[in-house]
Amino acid sequence: MPSLQKSSPPQQPAVVCPTRTDDVAAAGSALIGGPVGRRALLGAGQLTPVRVIALVAIGMFALGMVQKLPCYNWAWFRGSTSQYTHACYSDIPHLFAGRGFADGLVPYFDRIGGDIPFLEYPVLTGLFMEVAAWLTPGGGTLPEREQTYWMVNAGLLMVCTAVLAVCVAKTHRRRPWDALLVALAPAFLLTATINWDLLAVTLAAASLLMWSRGRTLGSGVLLGLATAAKFYPVLLLLPLFLLCWRAGKWREFGTAVLGGAGAWLVVNLPVMLLAPEGWKQFYVFSTERNVDFGSVWLFLSQTTGGQIPPATANIWALFLMLLAAAGLTYLAFTAPRRPRLAQLAFLIVAAFVLTNKVYSPQYVLWLIPLAALARPRWRDFLVWQACEVMYFLAIWFYLAYTSSGNKQGLPTDGYQFAIVLHVLGTLYLCALIVRDILVPDRDRVRQDGSDDPSGGVLDGAEDVFVLGRAAHPARHAAPAVEGPRVDWGVPGSGPRAAAPGNDPWAAPGSNPWAAPRE
Repeated sequence: MPSLQKSSPPQQPAVVCPTRTDDVAAAGSALIGGPVGRRALLGAGQLTPVRVIALVAIGMFALGMVQKLPCYNWAWFRGSTSQYTHACYSDIPHLFAGRGFADGLVPYFDRIGGDIPFLEYPVLTGLFMEVAAWLTPGGGTLPEREQTYWMVNAGLLMVCTAVLAVCVAKTHRRRPWDALLVALAPAFLLTATINWDLLAVTLAAASLLMWSRGRTLGSGVLLGLATAAKFYPVLLLLPLFLLCWRAGKWREFGTAVLGGAGAWLVVNLPVMLLAPEGWKQFYVFSTERNVDFGSVWLFLSQTTGGQIPPATANIWALFLMLLAAAGLTYLAFTAPRRPRLAQLAFLIVAAFVLTNKVYSPQYVLWLIPLAALARPRWRDFLVWQACEVMYFLAIWFYLAYTSSGNKQGLPTDGYQFAIVLHVLGTLYLCALIVRDILVPDRDRVRQDGSDDPSGGVLDGAEDVFVLGRAAHPARHAAPAVEGPRVDWGVPGSGPRAAAPGNDPWAAPGSNPWAAPRE
């Protein structure tokens, strides 16, 4: 006879609260009342974590628009250095006229003249720019139309910001608050409206979200669209390839690749066939572009006094990327536990950023969402962000120095120091992520027993191909860190899992989830 007693539904693992697990987040929470207590109704009411994060991201984006106000009012149109000394430069208003949108030219089909005969952006970004031009009224002076064009683009990019915040917040189901790293990132505020990179960043984040939900075809389609907007998202295929190889998930990887290739072709093929010269301009420009601002190649050119030709820089950049890919492959197959997707994704994109011929300030947007997913620790994130903010300020004051006749601004030595600071800050975060891979007990995401919350079909999967010490683990190896070992793949069972009803902040020194001191 069946029992009449109703079985209680399985309890969902608790949401991880940064103010309980991160010292910096706990200290910063003093501005809003302190760390969350044990009786807090998390996620209750209308202000769920995802909605709060989206609102914060929109608010910070609006502050970034305010930061551009001196340029919007006059500095974009008067004088050559004012937009640099106010650190509010943006490509958007200048390219409205410079790439023929103000004259109604069709991207890729109509020549724009000058050194760059066609629009030098990927097709989906060009479509985004053209749609914004359609939404810009035709009346008024050119400066007024450039202001409106920037405002229209800012509105569209604000939508991208909200979608990006939601995607990052939902990727790790138990860690939505990690997306506050994206929403509150100082470099995000400063660089969001410099260019159109946010479109590709948002599509790439949506692709990672779809992958985390096991929707491999949708993830591939979004990744293909992201690559049609910017080149860098295609690099995410390497981490997917390596991790699927280690887990034997070839069918899922193939589905994602086919979806991505199909989406990329749907966007690119019409322009490729009807305007081949305009379509290939992006690739020609990328290949022939000289060594430019922010790159290690510019630093070497300035310090040695010898100009590095584009062909030479291309060869060395390709060699270093192949070296980074080889290192990533070794790491993926020999790590004691299969690395998380976000960790390898950050490392490969960071390698591309560091070896590229140019580092524009807005390229930091490529890394911010990946950093929040790969290393959600406020101290390390803010150290890296401080380096990026210093570089953001340095490049504008350096341009003011080189553009003004009175040489007011940051001289070359100071700008070179900023380049080194940017490189070291990015390498610092890379080193911490590599350490988390080699010593997975130190990984904040895995300390509650999770395996790979953004891994989708990889989450909790068994390994089928490993090398080195991963294939032959030591039988009597001591734990990597002091304390209980993490039982990966069983969320809520780790030694630092967030258990409902516990209040680790009840008394000083009573936090059972505190990570080992680093």
